[in-house]
Amino acid sequence: MTQINNPKSTQKSAQKSIIKKLLLPVIALFALLLMVAWLAGSFDEKISPSLNEDINQVSNIANFDKANTYTVIERSDAIFEPVAASVEAKQTTIISSRMLARINTIAVRAGDKVKKGDLLVELEQSDLQSQVLQTKQNIIALQARYKEAKQNFERSEELLAKQLISTFNFDKANADYQSIVAELTAAEQRLSQAETTLSYATLTAPINGLIVDRFAQPGDTAQAGAKLLSLYNPLLLRVEAQVREQLALTLTLEQKIDIELPSINKTITGEIEEIVPAANTGSRSFLIKTRIKHNEHLLPGMYARMLIPAGEQVSLTVPLDKISHVGQLDFVWLNVNGTVQRRFVRLGKIQANNMVTVISGLQSGDVVFTPLSK
Repeated sequence: MTQINNPKSTQKSAQKSIIKKLLLPVIALFALLLMVAWLAGSFDEKISPSLNEDINQVSNIANFDKANTYTVIERSDAIFEPVAASVEAKQTTIISSRMLARINTIAVRAGDKVKKGDLLVELEQSDLQSQVLQTKQNIIALQARYKEAKQNFERSEELLAKQLISTFNFDKANADYQSIVAELTAAEQRLSQAETTLSYATLTAPINGLIVDRFAQPGDTAQAGAKLLSLYNPLLLRVEAQVREQLALTLTLEQKIDIELPSINKTITGEIEEIVPAANTGSRSFLIKTRIKHNEHLLPGMYARMLIPAGEQVSLTVPLDKISHVGQLDFVWLNVNGTVQRRFVRLGKIQANNMVTVISGLQSGDVVFTPLSK
C-alpha cells in the first residue's frame, strides 16, 4: 500500500527548520552583547564626576598663609628653533706650487702660527738660478752691442747731414741699431720672466694665520696646482647653518641671533652678515652666515646651534615654593571663592628666579598660596 506525502505538511516543516537555524545565531549574538555590556560596567552603579570635597577642598582657610599668595598671569615668551650649524673660517687659503719641482724644505707644521710673508716652502731652484744668471750675462753682451750700434747710428746721422755717406749706409746703421734695441728689450723680458719663475720656488704666507695641515714632505715632488699646506685666519671665524626656508625668509642682514656652543658650554651673540640668495633644492633651506667675535677656544668645524626666532607663545609661571607633590603628581593650593582647593598641574621647564612653567591646570588670574605646614 503506497503512502502519499502531504505537501502542506512538508512546507511547514521546512519553515520551522529555517526559523530554528536563524534563531540560534540571534540568541548567541544577544548573549554576547549582554556579556560585553556587563564587562564594560553598564550594569554597575555610576557616579557622576565631581571634585571630592574631602580630598581636593579644604574648608578652613586659616591653615594657609593668606599673605603669601601669588596671582598667576600670562606671559609672552619668544620661541627659538635650534638649527644645527658649524664654525667655519672666514679667511682660509690653500698653498700650492705653480710649477713642477722637488721640495727642499717645509718650514712649518700643523698648528704653527705664521705671519704674512713668512717662509713656508722652498723648492729646488738651482736650474732656475742658472737661467737667471745666463739671461743676465746675455743682457750684458747685448748692452755692449747696443752701445756700439748707437754710436754708429749717431755717427751716421752726422755724416749724412754733411753728405759724406750714402743713404744706403745710413739706413744700414739705423737697422742695426733698431735690431739690437729689440734684442735687448727681449732679453730684459726673459730676465723678468726667469726671476718671476725663480720666485715661485719660494712659497710664503699670504695672510696671518694658523697652519691647519701639510700634505707633503721634503724630498717629494711638488706638482703644479697640488696643495702643499692649508691655513686659516683664527681671528676671523663665523657660524654657518642651513635654515629651512620658512624661517630663513624672516631673517635680515645685521640681525642679531643667539648661538649655542655645546663644546665650550657657552652661548654667544652673532650677527647675520650674509644670506645666500638661493635655496638648496635638496633640503629646501638657505645658507645663513653669521659673524661672531673672536674666541680662542673656537676652531673651524666645531658644532654649534643657531637659535632662530620662530614666533611667540603665551605661558603661565608660578614660584617653585607654591608647588606641592604627591608621589609623582604635582599640585597647587588654589583659592576658589574663599575656599581652598587642591589643583593638580602639569609642569614644564624651570625658568630663572625659581619660577616654573605650568602647562595645564591653571589659568590667568588664579591665586595660589603655600600651606603654613609646608
